[in-house]
Amino acid sequence: MCDIDLNRAWIEADDAEREAEVRAMTPDQRQEVMTNWHAWGRAAQKPPRGDWRLWVIMAGRGFGKTRAGAEWVRSVAETTPDARIALVAASLHEARTVMVEGESGLLAVNPEHRRLVFEPSLRRVQWSNGAQATLYSAAEPESLRGPQHSHAWCDEVAKWDGASGRATRAWDNLTLGLRLGEDPKMVVTTTPRPVPLLRRLLQSPGAIVTGGRTEDNNGNLPESYVRDVRLSFGRSLMGRQELDGELVEDLPGSLWTREMIEACREGAAPLLSRVVVGVDPPVSGHGDACGIVVAGIGEDGVAHVLHDGSLVRPTPDRWARKVARLAAVWNADRVIAEANQGGAMVGSVLRAADVALPVKLVHARQGKAARAEPIAALYEGGRIRHAGAFPALEDEMCGLITGGGYEGPGRSPDRADALVWALTELMLGRRGDPRVRRLDLS
Repeated sequence: MCDIDLNRAWIEADDAEREAEVRAMTPDQRQEVMTNWHAWGRAAQKPPRGDWRLWVIMAGRGFGKTRAGAEWVRSVAETTPDARIALVAASLHEARTVMVEGESGLLAVNPEHRRLVFEPSLRRVQWSNGAQATLYSAAEPESLRGPQHSHAWCDEVAKWDGASGRATRAWDNLTLGLRLGEDPKMVVTTTPRPVPLLRRLLQSPGAIVTGGRTEDNNGNLPESYVRDVRLSFGRSLMGRQELDGELVEDLPGSLWTREMIEACREGAAPLLSRVVVGVDPPVSGHGDACGIVVAGIGEDGVAHVLHDGSLVRPTPDRWARKVARLAAVWNADRVIAEANQGGAMVGSVLRAADVALPVKLVHARQGKAARAEPIAALYEGGRIRHAGAFPALEDEMCGLITGGGYEGPGRSPDRADALVWALTELMLGRRGDPRVRRLDLS
């Protein structure tokens, strides 16, 4: 290890003085300076003082959560030769590409002259002093049953697969195996979503929770990125969650709750007898979104939400072509499009994109929230499933209020309305002649 003293005087010196000192250093010393997290990391990215077992970093995108997690693991490994560290992500692919090989991952923060070996086939990272880290997928909870660890870094727990309780089982198995060493610790880095597992962690006795906003990391982010995302999302629900790192809880009287949606999550849809595309066309091409949602129904009468293909500020030609493409990809037998705004023009635009496209125009006689109420009741009854996660759509669903009103992101719940049209056709309308089909997305 290079002996470099980065004291406050050095850090606060002017650029010319620092550059002169850096030029006099050896290559290894220069890299030691650039990777000295004690000197360059922000206070909010460094471990809390005192005795703790669980540290949750819940912050906006671009805050530097991954860097903080990687630097903590690096510090543990360099000071604890017998450390056995679990690296857990939503999938093995994300554990490798984000936590290990990412721009802020373990390989990037480790100085080149300090040997760090990553063995993908063994899912193992090994330091020269003997410390080791093993990669795990939260989608495979049983892989965490048995292995023992002294430390763990869990990334983006809010997006771990909650279907069939996988996320909770992965966490429980990890926790039960955290019994090596004298002071086991866990770090969680995540963007907030009010899912059951994250709520549970935040309420854990003794948990230390820190966080911050995207803007806290301005010095390491393109100015245009910070400006554009803030202009796009502002203080909307999406902005508060994804940029400000705020855990946005359910609204009083909302038709859907986060817990209800998580309970209907599934990994993949079964064979379907019908597939439709629901469309909520934009009123204009100036700021309105086009809601486009694909859903299907199985022979057991359970509906499955398959895809959110909604577009923001699209031209008529663009959204119509997107609808036609999704109808072909998902082998849909009908497109359900609201015709209140534009009437026959909606059908004409869709048919211009694909002459053979089967289109059913529907007219709204109630407000969006009123139309959504019977669909929300079907969710409560376990009759509808989500084949994957659709954050933007689900945020709008949770913004619809019983008795009318909308308090979600954006001016209007266009995605949620498209969902309602599709599910109304499948669950409450005539089903037509069922045809079992396989979905080939290869």
